[in-house]
Amino acid sequence: MGAVTPVPGQPWVVVDNIGTLVTNDPAAGTGPLGVIHDAAVVLGDGIVQWVGPRSRLPGGGADTRYDLGGRAALPGFVDSHAHLVFYGDRAEEFTARVSGVPYRAGGIRATVAATRAATNAELGANTARLVAEALRSGTTTIECKSGYGQTVADELRSLAIAAACTDETTLLAAHVTPPEFEGRTDEYVQMVCEWMIPVCAPHARWVDVFCEAGAFDADQSRAVLEAGVAAGLTPRVHGNQLGPGPGVRLAVELGAASVDHVTYATDADVEALAAGDTVATLLPGADFCTRGRYPDARALLDAGVTVALASDCNPGTSYTTSIPFAIALAVRELRMSPDEAVWAATAGGAAALRRNDIGSIRVGMRADLIALDAPSHLYLAYRPGVPLVREVWTEGRLR
Repeated sequence: MGAVTPVPGQPWVVVDNIGTLVTNDPAAGTGPLGVIHDAAVVLGDGIVQWVGPRSRLPGGGADTRYDLGGRAALPGFVDSHAHLVFYGDRAEEFTARVSGVPYRAGGIRATVAATRAATNAELGANTARLVAEALRSGTTTIECKSGYGQTVADELRSLAIAAACTDETTLLAAHVTPPEFEGRTDEYVQMVCEWMIPVCAPHARWVDVFCEAGAFDADQSRAVLEAGVAAGLTPRVHGNQLGPGPGVRLAVELGAASVDHVTYATDADVEALAAGDTVATLLPGADFCTRGRYPDARALLDAGVTVALASDCNPGTSYTTSIPFAIALAVRELRMSPDEAVWAATAGGAAALRRNDIGSIRVGMRADLIALDAPSHLYLAYRPGVPLVREVWTEGRLR
């Protein structure tokens, strides 16, 4: 490749002396992660301008050069499932649960009450704090759901607050039935479909539903998702977290981008996922925090299902923004290889968000890159709990 010519007025960056670079482009390097050793990357105009062995680094000017000293680099993490617009916490619920009280979906109602009572400034500050925390651990793209407001006005303001931090906003009005609709779930679903979705759809990209015992059944979930599709939103589904159920197959049938949790997936569920293009997003942080069963990632991967890893950050069942934690759990508890887990947390997350501009390091991709204080991406599982992310670039800028 010839010389790289900087664009006037745009900062150009060379990230050099990378010991191990994960590109997620098999054509660029070795293995499914497209690993290049002794690599370099050129970032400019917000995108990747060049990537390859540093011995072939093209000439041309650059505003800044970063020498990684043989450390590892990889795409920024793509967290495709997070609940960040909320107020308060549920530390006491967590303590009770780890003392033996089983998890039930209804604990969400405590957060609904606190969120409704919070001001816009309080909700915005808490959401921004969590997004910044995620960025420090390497997350450069994050999806954000509503769902703790459950009135038209509160869901609308939740989406506005989420949109200040990310383009990946999801309407999750069908999280649980709110207290004022206790015993009248069908009436709440009707309100969501006829009022909430039409008002909120212009402020969201996705529509989601908690298809689970204690939340919404198959018919109710279908009604919400079809109303969302009619309003121009693309479906996502919380499915098969607490037990076997219709969530996975409903997601595949309706062409959902992702079905998330997938803890209790039957052979028929796995076959349906393998035959469709719905991503199975696994959330091991939730299983860790609820002392629940972990999903069988091996069965999904061996069947050819596309798998993503996400944080499921929320105040009740997975109060973590750390994708490195999810990677370590996936390797230890879900029987994924380190390479599979890293791919799922980057390219897999991008697939779950139907994005083709993030999740890999290739020419023309958005210049989201992280550097580790380690010689290899394998250390993300090898050294669990250690803050290995040292530098983060988003759209070519060091954060």
